[in-house]
Amino acid sequence: VQLAQSGAELRNPGTSVKVSCKASGYTFINYYIYWVRQAPGQGPEGMGRIDPEDGGTNYAQKFQGRVTFTADTSTSTAYVELSNLRSEDTAVYYCATGGFAFWGQGTQVTVSS
Repeated sequence: VQLAQSGAELRNPGTSVKVSCKASGYTFINYYIYWVRQAPGQGPEGMGRIDPEDGGTNYAQKFQGRVTFTADTSTSTAYVELSNLRSEDTAVYYCATGGFAFWGQGTQVTVSS
């Protein structure tokens, strides 16, 4: 099982960012994809999950209205898009699957003017 994430992103406040997570080595629709972020000096923070089979999502309350999870079954790729970015969104963003047994390498998102 491998989860390969897209590269680092630098964004201005108020803009959006979209991070990808390409899955391989298993049947994509069989497991949820979870998204977790970790800001500098802080612990991991769960953002929610998507069921790639039907696109069903569950967002952490903190992010509702600003975050969107999608999954493309044709490419076995999941995406997280976060809008209206603030400096506090600066963090490493991770995807995970298999009940958190498998993790992507992380994507650094930096929000700065």
